[in-house]
Amino acid sequence: MVPVILVRYGELGLKGLNRPDFEKALSENIKRALQGLEYRYIHRDRGRIFIENYSMGEEGEFLSRLSRVFGIVSFSPAMAAELELDQVEQVSLEVFRRAMTVVAEGKSVTFKVHATRANKAFPLDSMELNRHLGAHVLKNIPGLSVDVHNPDITLAVEIRDRAYVSCRTLPGPGGLPYGVSGRALLLLSGGIDSPVAGWLAMKRGVEIQAVHFYSFPFTGEKSKTKVIDICKALARWSGAIQLYVVPFAEIQTSIMEHCHEEMRIVVMRRMMFRIAQELAGRHGALALVTGESVGQVASQTLESMRAVNAVTNLPVLRPLAGADKTEIVRLAKEIGTFEISIRPYEDCCTLFAPKHPRTRPQPAEAEAEEAKLDIVGLVRTAVEATEILSVRR
Repeated sequence: MVPVILVRYGELGLKGLNRPDFEKALSENIKRALQGLEYRYIHRDRGRIFIENYSMGEEGEFLSRLSRVFGIVSFSPAMAAELELDQVEQVSLEVFRRAMTVVAEGKSVTFKVHATRANKAFPLDSMELNRHLGAHVLKNIPGLSVDVHNPDITLAVEIRDRAYVSCRTLPGPGGLPYGVSGRALLLLSGGIDSPVAGWLAMKRGVEIQAVHFYSFPFTGEKSKTKVIDICKALARWSGAIQLYVVPFAEIQTSIMEHCHEEMRIVVMRRMMFRIAQELAGRHGALALVTGESVGQVASQTLESMRAVNAVTNLPVLRPLAGADKTEIVRLAKEIGTFEISIRPYEDCCTLFAPKHPRTRPQPAEAEAEEAKLDIVGLVRTAVEATEILSVRR
């Protein structure tokens, strides 16, 4: 009887000839997530990844870390038994008794058996194994009853190279293995939206690096610390995040002095995109990611997005384009960034927001305002003065 964690994945299995590459990437990400924990080895077999002989004393930490590995649909702590019926019976009873310890004392316990047989050489098929193990459990544990629709405990048995027996299935985040879709640069403001947008891009296999526009001395050191803490929260899902902190006060001051108030946000966003594109080119990012949601604020109308997009030739991913604020807040709470994002430290955009911003700006209007600025010099100075931080969970 060997402790094993069964890891299941979903759409990876539909990747055709690329499937082995995706499975290998997921296995490597699991190994990185479990660094420092004790287990014998990890191997793959026909739609499953197995973490063999893990330290059961650290089970909670294993399960916590696996719940944050993109590409995992679900996973189960299990026991492996040899393909002898008496061994399967023995392990099933042991696993079931452990599962009963978390059921309320004195409660009448219902259960069912759910067996699958990938190995057709095993003498009993799935239905026969369901009946056989169900009868065996009823015989050896008094006070149980069967409920195939809504049981308190489901005894799951997978017949493969061995029999894998479990009573718990926990959800993973799903998606694709982190890093398989290339690298993108997240414009990270410190608000609620942009961390969620970054997380959603990560879920689709995108390796995220972040850029933050820092307006010291207009914003204090705590606003920078807030963004670093958001990166730490996101790094719990990825392992590490490269953060580029761009000094932005000089650019904002120049915009304040030379540009009409209603166009400041558009010009400011265009400057951010220019700087982000330059950093993306230097660090191998293939796209930009923003936390914009269509129509949420004046700077997120389609006209504003078009005017800002005009300065970059990179794809701009907007994972929250169709989401409302309630959905975004719910996700922020789930991924652990909400409480950090609501700390009362202003970012560069909110600090310089005009009273009446232009909601439907045209690219030509933005270009006319930018003609008053030293675009090339301001971008070059900001990029060269960028601070690079490696943020880990």
